[in-house]
Amino acid sequence: MVYNMQHFTAFMNVESTRSYIDDLYSQDSDKCLSSIICIKNSVIGSNRQKESVIAQGIVPRLIYLLKEKNVKVSIRTEAAVTIGSLAKGTEDHVGLLINSGIMQTLLDVLDESDPKLLDACLCCLRTLSSQDLVPINCKFRLKHLQRLLLLGGPTEILQRQSCVATILGSACKTSIEQNALCSVGGPAVLAALLAIDNYSVRIPVVTCIASMCFNNLVVAKEVVNTSYKDVKVPSYLSMLISRDKPVEMQLEAARCLTNLHRAEAISAFDPIITYKTLPCLVRLCQPENLESHRALAAETLAYLTEVDCNLQQVAAISNQLVSALVDLLKCSSVAARAAAFRAFASLGANDEDIRKRIIDTKCLMERVVEGLGDVSKEINLSSVRCLHSLSRSVQQLRTTFQDHSVWRPLMSLLTDDPSPELLLAASSTLCNLLLEFSPAKEPILQQGAIQLLSTLTSSSDPALRLNGVWALMNLAFQAEQRVKSQILTTLGTDQIFRLLADSDTRVLMKTLGLLRNLVSPRTHTDAMMALHGPQVMQGVVLVLEGPHTPEVKEQALLILSNVADGDRAKDHIMSNDDVLKKLVNYMTHPAPCLQESAVFCIGNLSRRGEPGALERIGRLREFGVVGILQQLLGTPDTILFNRVKSTLGHFTDI
Repeated sequence: MVYNMQHFTAFMNVESTRSYIDDLYSQDSDKCLSSIICIKNSVIGSNRQKESVIAQGIVPRLIYLLKEKNVKVSIRTEAAVTIGSLAKGTEDHVGLLINSGIMQTLLDVLDESDPKLLDACLCCLRTLSSQDLVPINCKFRLKHLQRLLLLGGPTEILQRQSCVATILGSACKTSIEQNALCSVGGPAVLAALLAIDNYSVRIPVVTCIASMCFNNLVVAKEVVNTSYKDVKVPSYLSMLISRDKPVEMQLEAARCLTNLHRAEAISAFDPIITYKTLPCLVRLCQPENLESHRALAAETLAYLTEVDCNLQQVAAISNQLVSALVDLLKCSSVAARAAAFRAFASLGANDEDIRKRIIDTKCLMERVVEGLGDVSKEINLSSVRCLHSLSRSVQQLRTTFQDHSVWRPLMSLLTDDPSPELLLAASSTLCNLLLEFSPAKEPILQQGAIQLLSTLTSSSDPALRLNGVWALMNLAFQAEQRVKSQILTTLGTDQIFRLLADSDTRVLMKTLGLLRNLVSPRTHTDAMMALHGPQVMQGVVLVLEGPHTPEVKEQALLILSNVADGDRAKDHIMSNDDVLKKLVNYMTHPAPCLQESAVFCIGNLSRRGEPGALERIGRLREFGVVGILQQLLGTPDTILFNRVKSTLGHFTDI
């Protein structure tokens, strides 16, 4: 049959196009087919034509024709092809298709047997699956996964295998989906496809395996132990990472092996990671490669080396990597610069020598400062993470960071409605910049840091609460008394009590550390306790009476020891029988750390030569302190023995 192929354009008037639209709804199969083919040909390669077709509301009709089993298979096939073409349009076009339920329709049609219809649906699904707009709640049921694996098996045509691998890769976004694909035999089928010597199949297969294993130990172990023709998956990947393979193949294989390692299915000491994956990624970061390839290599390298010190050290000395990453920071694309910053953040996470090498690289700190002020939020976040990693260097806090005033753009980011991720990274960096030896401490304080950090301690996110109180703890260490008073006033008694009752032990420990810093050194103890003594004592008692670990209660006892070190502050303990009883009880506690801290506090209270010492010693005798100290002389713990012996000397000849 010869079809009338009149050109269908967005610029035709309604009258001239109406017949083609009407024919789409015709009960005459030939007219309907002719209309679809006409529409299909008009939208190929033209977003304007796609826009016109979609605007005329024919997408629901195309979906209906596709799913209706009583319609001729040729019409259904052309409908699938046309929808696939529309799926290559703009984000709005794809969004409309997704919201119309096209994914579910296509998956359901896969149960049928016509090969052309199946291929058209698979190609359409592949196009949609390649879009970032596919919602994470677009669920693939087990029967869909099984059908896809069957359609993409080792004996199927290459196009089907490629389509299925791409589709399955998009179906692995969550651990539930990863586990589901693994449970229906995904690793075995994908392993068989790895053996097919065709990159149009191998690349999406490797991408799918990488997605399936991401942050999933159970699935990753299953994949690592899966073989095809006595060759395990990692061995196939090792071959695909070689220099003689296309760069895209090398990158995907390296990313897959990286995910297997980070999921803890392959050790960092495994030669396939140390001598294959890492060198491959370093090599692909070099300037002779395409910018897009370098960006992906740097991003993957950042993830590979993020937590392992040995991999960081090996990467840092490899093939001029640092200079290659600095060069990547000069690229125009956001992806390239962000990846370079993330790679630097990983490399400098643990080793001081590596951090110094990075910081000493020409123009690096200038690039970091520029990144903090960049218009791109992605660049802001990655540069802050880089700065956070580098800020772990004590030496650089005193020199390079001060020279570049990195606190200025950092504080601007913190006060400019940052995203949760950026707020977390920036506040973590601020914790380091507020350490006692950091020259940035005073200017940051002048920028309203106390109010900002106090606000963070009320966050619903435990990590932000931790950063807020941690930074305040650092700020309070050996700070002037006015700063300490400002912290207590701004934070407020009620908030301190809330932090002391926090379910996150890390937050509780840092809050105790903050209180300890507020009532020390000795020169500040009396003044701080005169202003806030009842609140401090109430907070300590709250912890000592709570169901906490010895490590937590030890911090509370150390606060009491600081209070006991003051001249007048001692009275807050000596006038409180309940606290004195607690101290005596902890002297005989099974945990050595609590015994040592309690004895240390008693030692400060009973120190001779201070006003009121005789009265305090006499009162402590009444609580049976001397007898307990004498019993503790038999302890095998050297630290406790020395502390007991010293304290017991305060009670002799009295």
